[in-house]
Amino acid sequence: MKTLGIILIIAGIAMVVIRGFSVQTEKEVVDIGPLEVNKKENKWVGWPTYAGGIVAVVGVVLLVSGSKKRA
Repeated sequence: MKTLGIILIIAGIAMVVIRGFSVQTEKEVVDIGPLEVNKKENKWVGWPTYAGGIVAVVGVVLLVSGSKKRA
């Protein structure tokens, strides 16, 4: 549980700092024999800032609860 807690804390901090990423996709618009027309689109994949905070808090809870059981 300690390792999972640390991973969640790091992931939560990264989610707060990096709010998303862009993905480029390519769509085929026209395909007539040897003629082919493609369109490139950029799509933004993002998450709210509070989601990173929630992930980090869950990581802290796991880290603290894991260390209390061993004591």
